[in-house]
Amino acid sequence: MSEKTSKPKMGLKAKTALGNTVTYIIIITMCIVWLIPFVCILLESFRMETTMQVGYVIPKEWGLGNYINLIKNTNFVKWYANTLIIAIAVSVIQTFTVFCVSYTLSRMRFNGRKLLMNVSLVLGMFPGFITLIVLYNILSDLGMTGPGAVPGLILVYTASSGMGFHVAKGFFDTISKSLDEAARVDGANRAQVMFKIILPLTKPIVIYTMLTAFMSPWGDFMFAKYIAHNTSTGMNVAVGLQSLISTPQMIAAHYTEFCAGGVLVAVPITVLFMCLQKYYVEGVTGGAVKG
Repeated sequence: MSEKTSKPKMGLKAKTALGNTVTYIIIITMCIVWLIPFVCILLESFRMETTMQVGYVIPKEWGLGNYINLIKNTNFVKWYANTLIIAIAVSVIQTFTVFCVSYTLSRMRFNGRKLLMNVSLVLGMFPGFITLIVLYNILSDLGMTGPGAVPGLILVYTASSGMGFHVAKGFFDTISKSLDEAARVDGANRAQVMFKIILPLTKPIVIYTMLTAFMSPWGDFMFAKYIAHNTSTGMNVAVGLQSLISTPQMIAAHYTEFCAGGVLVAVPITVLFMCLQKYYVEGVTGGAVKG
């Protein structure tokens, strides 16, 4: 009678180590693939031997001439300032609006509350570009197109900001209502409870809302181009940079400057995420607990 030979089984630690190794390899590979275009743009922005597109990545001559020419010979500073003004204004207004709406829907009970939440959810499923023509006509009548595109864009970006309450409301739902009741017993009104008691506890979701509100106008192209209507003083940075390479001849003359502009555009978002990443993750995960 032959004895059965038992195969050695892989231990739990070995399985965990193997699984982690495979996961790290996949993540590192994805990061490399994701970063390759950005590295190429960064290298192209320092290339000085020619302004045209070339078939290699590493520059033969290095320099800051593309950044200098971009600032001196174009309206890049104006485009950048327009975008910064729009992003900051939208971030502040939208965060305040979302905070108020989220607190109201989380803490108060009133007739039509469920209906309001459901209607907002349904309306949020429709893409915004379907109203482009109507919005353009309205803004044109108000003088907020072309040179006046900056206040027009701020108005449009913040008009429906109250409908983005879902994540923030989920975060508010995780905060005990006993804090509100205790403050009300001590004589605080609703506004005092919201700003003095609840606001200090909602730092992650406030930062998350501000970041998402800042990013949306910062990278917008389609609607901003439609409203600016080829007026350089009313363009944001995305539309302005696209105007540098709108024809094959302009691509040959401004391609490296376009890459330099892309690097400068990425700096604020990168710095914000690196400094506030912790709060951004806490805001997302906290807002997803309840709904």
